[in-house]
Amino acid sequence: MCGDGVVGMGAVTLRSPAPALLSPHPHPPLPPGQTYYGQVLKKSADLQTNACVTAARPVPKHIREALNNVHEEVALRYYGCGLVIPEHLENCWILDLGSGSGRDCYALSQLVGEMGHVTGIDMTESQVEVAKKYIEYHMEKYGFQTPNVTFHRGYIEKLEETGIKNERSNCVINLVPDKQQVLQEVHRVLKHGGELYFSDVYASLELPEEIRTHRVLWGECLGGALYWKDLAILAQKIGFCHPRLVSANLITVQNEELERVIGDCRFVSATFRLFRLPKTGPAERCQVIYNGGITGHEKELIFDANFTFKEGEIVEVDEETAAILKNSRFAQDFLIRPIGEKLSTCRGCSALESKDIITDPFKLAEESDCTKSRCPPDVAGSCCGTIYS
Repeated sequence: MCGDGVVGMGAVTLRSPAPALLSPHPHPPLPPGQTYYGQVLKKSADLQTNACVTAARPVPKHIREALNNVHEEVALRYYGCGLVIPEHLENCWILDLGSGSGRDCYALSQLVGEMGHVTGIDMTESQVEVAKKYIEYHMEKYGFQTPNVTFHRGYIEKLEETGIKNERSNCVINLVPDKQQVLQEVHRVLKHGGELYFSDVYASLELPEEIRTHRVLWGECLGGALYWKDLAILAQKIGFCHPRLVSANLITVQNEELERVIGDCRFVSATFRLFRLPKTGPAERCQVIYNGGITGHEKELIFDANFTFKEGEIVEVDEETAAILKNSRFAQDFLIRPIGEKLSTCRGCSALESKDIITDPFKLAEESDCTKSRCPPDVAGSCCGTIYS
């Protein structure tokens, strides 16, 4: 088992009450998440918004190849909220929450290899049935002697009921009323140094009752959206590091009736990574050098929206970033030294003081739109919460 974990998130419906910290997000009576994703939606074209198809970051070649190997039916039944596959997954054990038809799980099973493992959990029976149907097909295609992927039907606020024990995972919140309980469960099952890497939909303000209880907006991942500033409050209350924003894209609604209901509220599909670190002594700012070599990121590693590491280049990082690199699966990929110790390199140094740290996904999405208008990227779909999900 890989020493650090990766948990991915997807769209899941929970039945427990919402925490007092946030406005309650009651589950609309009809159609519930299981009905919407199991019966109302038959294919991605049935969606009423672009929440599940917004543009994402360019997809590395090795991931595109892995996705191309996924069975056609599995891919067609995918309603995920973004291709949220982080880096350096060889031999890791991954827990995919809200795995749906299993598209990401099957792609991930190739990336972790036969020595790794991927577990997918989803609430919708019909989706889990599709995922299980093609296990033998994919293992034969990959040349694996033993299946390295399993699927369970269950609720992500009750991971232990599906057999997920404490600190076992290497590791969608959107259709979840009790987001705090989900994050607590993820924190419980993650190993120290592991991470929750997930895409979800966020709102520009606290959602009014009319939006939160609207049947279609709920099923489209908008009615259960968290006010974006509340994610940091929840994460740090539970014990995660501060959320690290990776990418963001604005969501548009192609329905006049839904536009009237939404009013001035805006929505964004954003990917974050949350790390669980061991309790150690005080951290310190460091200078780091990326050694290169991570598959698909050999020369440059875009860690998040604020830090990009180029092979051989010195980058000054804050205390928390240094702690994450030291205590996660990335430790072997970096040379890390406290500020003041000399790091020999032939390239320049990126100073922390000059950085304008971005935490607002709406700001990042607007900047991304400006960039795309100049140079449209090769992208994959994005939506409400995937590995990952």
